[in-house]
Amino acid sequence: MKLSLALPAVNADGSPLTGPGFVHQVQTLERLGFDGTWSFDNIGRGFPNFDPITAVAAAAAATTRIMVGTGILQVPLRHPVELANRILTAHLICGERLLLGVGAGSTRTDFEAVGQDYESRMQVLDSSLGIMRRLWNHEVVDGVQLAPRPATLGGPPILIGSWHGSSWIQRAAQEFDGWIASARHTGAETLEPAIRRFRELGGKRAVVTNITVDLDAPDAEQEAHRFDIRCTPATARQRLRYLADLGYDEAVLVCRTPSEEHLAAIRALLP
Repeated sequence: MKLSLALPAVNADGSPLTGPGFVHQVQTLERLGFDGTWSFDNIGRGFPNFDPITAVAAAAAATTRIMVGTGILQVPLRHPVELANRILTAHLICGERLLLGVGAGSTRTDFEAVGQDYESRMQVLDSSLGIMRRLWNHEVVDGVQLAPRPATLGGPPILIGSWHGSSWIQRAAQEFDGWIASARHTGAETLEPAIRRFRELGGKRAVVTNITVDLDAPDAEQEAHRFDIRCTPATARQRLRYLADLGYDEAVLVCRTPSEEHLAAIRALLP
């Protein structure tokens, strides 16, 4: 199983992030041997966050090997043509290292912040994905043609973010390039049957994200609705092996204290 980290939100010493600090952090992740780095998506929640498209492009430009992903990009918050064009730019910069994780979103305040309808988000996600894929394949949609460059024709691999065993898991397996589960809102009792269903449907790439990591925390029972590795290193290895044994291809951890020492200890969890 691959081991990745969410883009650090602060500098290594805990101070507010700067541009050079961002570059240093992603380069440190690559040097320490992490397989990827992912950017989350929220807006208007009262704390700083990256624009995920800008962030993955910047991370890719500052590195040479590490995969970059959005986990997940809330598609219904944006106009599909404008979003499709920005993704093409990021795809050109990132090349084959870009994994586009997308979803409908689940936080009403994100939609209120940009004046979008929360209730229709599932339908908008479906419609927008169809429009973007057609534009990426050089089609004309309502008079619009983005004319993608050869290196970006077809767009990047698309992974669908879905918490539970909904119809979107089936579509992730059969129509798209993979599926993203969130450990923040689902415990082991959900992660296990969901990955089994995804594989039975023919799904190929499965990522579990939003796994909080704190190797200084004492061992404790996990909450029913959340899978984390806030525990000792020995227990953390067991929990990661559990995910690997279930069949997840990649685990994306969230580290609140990204000092190099702590990051190196996290990377050592999976040789």
